[in-house]
Amino acid sequence: MAEILVLVDHTDGAVRKPTLELLTLARRLGEPSAVFLGPGADAATETLGRYGAHRIHVVDAPEVDEYLVTPAVDALTQIAERTGPAAILLPSGPEGKEIAARVALRLGSGLITDAVDVFAGSDGPVTEQSAFAATYQVTAHVTRGAPVITVKPNAVAPEPAPVTPAVEKQDITFGPAATAVRVLSRTPRERGDRPELTEADIVVSGGRGVGGAENFAVVERVADLLGAAVGASRAAVDAGWYPHSHQVGQTGTQVSPQLYLAAGISGAIQHRAGMQTSKTIVAVNKDPDAPIFELADHGVVGDLFEVLPRLADEIERRRG
Repeated sequence: MAEILVLVDHTDGAVRKPTLELLTLARRLGEPSAVFLGPGADAATETLGRYGAHRIHVVDAPEVDEYLVTPAVDALTQIAERTGPAAILLPSGPEGKEIAARVALRLGSGLITDAVDVFAGSDGPVTEQSAFAATYQVTAHVTRGAPVITVKPNAVAPEPAPVTPAVEKQDITFGPAATAVRVLSRTPRERGDRPELTEADIVVSGGRGVGGAENFAVVERVADLLGAAVGASRAAVDAGWYPHSHQVGQTGTQVSPQLYLAAGISGAIQHRAGMQTSKTIVAVNKDPDAPIFELADHGVVGDLFEVLPRLADEIERRRG
C-alpha cells in the first residue's frame, strides 16, 4: 500500500488534534506514516499509533528546534525522496503552508492548500476547497509528482485505527540556509480552559450586536456550557470589545467547526469567508433581513440578550 506522509503538529510531544485528523484522512489514500520533527517523539508514539501511523520518521536534530522553517523543509523533502510517498499532508496553518510550498517546489510536485476534504480518486488524491470567500466548492487534484496538501482543521473527525508503529530515526543533511534564522526565545501563549479557536468542534461568536466588551459575558457563558471556543466579528474586535486573536473572518481566523453559533453578527462577506464551511450554522439576530440568515441552517430572530440566557438556562436544566 502506498505510503502517505503526515507532518506531525505537536508541542513537546503532545500531538495536536489536526494531526489526528490528517492521519484519519491519510488512511483513505494509503498507509499513513508520521514525520515527527524535534524532541518528544517517545511521548507521541502511542498517540500516533492509535490513529493509524504505521511508521514514525523521527528527526531529533537541534536544527529543527533552534531554527525557523527551513530545517523542517530539508527534513520533509529528504524523507519524501527516500520513501516515495503517494501524498504528503500538512496542517493548514501559516507554518504548515510555508513548509508545504517549499517542499512542493523542491520535489517538483503540485501543491494544494486549505483543503476541507481529501479522498481517493482514480488519478490519485482529490481535494475539496472553498473558493472566493467560500462561495464555491472546488474539487482539484495534482497532475505532477506526489501531491503536497495542507488541510484545514476540522475537515474530519479523528477516528482511531490502532497499530504498532515502527519508529525510524532519520539522519538529515541540512543546507546552509537552514541556519540562517535562529529562534532566540519562546514565550508560551497564555491559554484559558477553552479550546483553540481553529480546533474547536463548537464556536460561539459575538458581533456588533453584543454592544460592548462587558456584554461578551453572555456569549462566554453559552460557550463554556457547550465546551466551545469564543469568536468575535471584525466589528467587535475593531471596537476593542474582544482580542484580535479571536477574530473570525477573512482577515482573522478561518474556522470550520461542527457547530457555529453567531450572535449579533450581521453576516458581512468578510465574516462569512471565515466560517462558511462550518458543518451547522445557527444565527441569532434581531434583524430578520440580516445576511447571516441566508447562510444559517437554523435562525432565531430575536434579541441575543434574551435568547442566549434562555439557551444557557435550558442547557443547564437538561444537564440536571
